[in-house]
Amino acid sequence: MIIAGRKALVLGAGRSGIVSARFLAERGAKVALHDKRDVETWGDAARSLKETNGVGLVSGELPSWLLDQIDLVVISPGVPTNTIPARYVDRKDGEVIGEVELAYRFMKGSLIGITGSNGKTTTTTLIGQLLKNGGIETQVGGNIGTPLLSLAESSTEETWSVAELSSFQLETIVDLRPNIAICLNVTPNHLDRYDSFTDYAAAKHRIFMNQTGDDAAILNADDEITASWAAGLKANVSLFSVKRELDEGLFLRGRDLVCRANGKEKILMTRDEIFLRGLHNVENILASMAAGLSKRWRCFY
Repeated sequence: MIIAGRKALVLGAGRSGIVSARFLAERGAKVALHDKRDVETWGDAARSLKETNGVGLVSGELPSWLLDQIDLVVISPGVPTNTIPARYVDRKDGEVIGEVELAYRFMKGSLIGITGSNGKTTTTTLIGQLLKNGGIETQVGGNIGTPLLSLAESSTEETWSVAELSSFQLETIVDLRPNIAICLNVTPNHLDRYDSFTDYAAAKHRIFMNQTGDDAAILNADDEITASWAAGLKANVSLFSVKRELDEGLFLRGRDLVCRANGKEKILMTRDEIFLRGLHNVENILASMAAGLSKRWRCFY
């Protein structure tokens, strides 16, 4: 992706927008950072971009003369994709992407993406710790706190980046392709942002859209929505369940967490060894183990 010389508009002056504006400016783009709030109310990190990086700071309604010059819009997760500036630039064949898509285009190494209505922060943390405990070069971020774009800047070819991805972030991906993608569950959420539950679920499903047969997709067999996706994905699908035994996959049987594959099974651990309480955390651990056992996680061979 060529950035130098482009005229970019970053929507949202929060953490994601600040990282995006700085990243683009440092690579030669002319950047305007926009937020509906008055500039005086922005944080110091956002306001300082004008002096440190030459970023224009714009608040309130954006004038059409400015939008006419823009060929790249980067949207922060909290900004709806149907906002007028994004729609305006998109209609005149400008590029409209989110911060996580921008990050992906500059990331090195491998990516694990985790989404779901519940449990994604815990699962992201667990997977990150599993990798680190295995001596693997690992970094964790995304919706969990550290913008994914910050991980792009520090990634290497040996890095495994573990990213929590919200539905808002997934709305604006184009090429983002996790080597391992996980959807823990889909329950009614953020319906003030979406026209329907179906639209919300579709945003979650986008985490799998660029995967190929070389990748792994991990789904909750107990969730009606995620289970229905298994047959239609291009990636290698692994299922997990806390309610029933699976012919192939990871499941809870009594107090044992079991992996069954290729006609064989192995007890991975017991519930007595889990310090996190609740059946929902058993789900999170099964999903994390499924990621660890996927064929794409070469360090576990």
